[in-house]
Amino acid sequence: MREDTVAVIAFNGISPFHLSVPCAVFGEDRTGACMPKIELLVCAAEKGPLQSTAGFFIEPRYGLKALSRATIIIVPSWRDTAELPPKLLLDALRRANKRGALIVGLCLGSYVLAAAGLLDGRPVTTHWFWAEDLARRYPGIRVNPEVLYVDDGNIITSAGTAAAIDCCLHILRRLYGSKHANQVARRMVVSPHRQGGQAQFIQQPVRNTAAMDHFAEVFDWVRKNLDKPHSLDTLAERALMTRRTFTRRFRLAMGMPVGAWLLSQRLGLAQQLLETTDNSVDLIAEMAGFGSTASLRQHFNASLKISPSNYRREFRGDNK
Repeated sequence: MREDTVAVIAFNGISPFHLSVPCAVFGEDRTGACMPKIELLVCAAEKGPLQSTAGFFIEPRYGLKALSRATIIIVPSWRDTAELPPKLLLDALRRANKRGALIVGLCLGSYVLAAAGLLDGRPVTTHWFWAEDLARRYPGIRVNPEVLYVDDGNIITSAGTAAAIDCCLHILRRLYGSKHANQVARRMVVSPHRQGGQAQFIQQPVRNTAAMDHFAEVFDWVRKNLDKPHSLDTLAERALMTRRTFTRRFRLAMGMPVGAWLLSQRLGLAQQLLETTDNSVDLIAEMAGFGSTASLRQHFNASLKISPSNYRREFRGDNK
């Protein structure tokens, strides 16, 4: 199994929550849990001790020189969108990007990656409140203010707060598989997987009623029966709603259309089966509800830019 060194950038004026997210996902003790070996380095962008926004001080053990051995570098936020980050930090990020490290900007960390010139021409996201400002300051990047996170290969960006957790779990899942990501999510008591394309901001909350409790039960039933065909009409009937009401409430609850959510669930199940079983691609296509192997391959390639067979080989490290 691969081993990674994850460097998290701390700076004066950092939010303790933003710093704690990657530390909780990648840095907790995993002794006896059959988890991958990950070395976590909290690296200071400036001389310490560093004052947090909560009033207490943080004294990281490492400076920016430690970034040279990191395979993953995470900028968890930034203190001021109008302040250009230190040149030493920007230069270190450019060098890391050039040698192939995975660079991650969580929340306002996207501003730091943009200042380093790493986001030019790329699709990115950030906290929805700052998305318009980011796009104005850096017109060469493609800002999507609606999604939780954007995985663009060796550059990943996320929205704020809880979306940073989703993004870090996505990275863990991408590198080590769903089993390990699910273990960490269970320990953190959070959802194991939310697709990056899910909306980061819902304008109107869903009312907590008995009817909506039944509505939620439909989600759970679908997840357990992805091999079956589903349509708007059959799901609305199971939810005891009209098609129109079900469609409206589903979008409010999930931040995406029914079809997009259903596809994301089926892709997630297919990935898990490819990672954890020796089932044929034909059988996995049937178990995940794609109807045909051709359909599975088409959606897998469109969403993940890789075929199911190659995904399995890369995940298992099989170069044959």
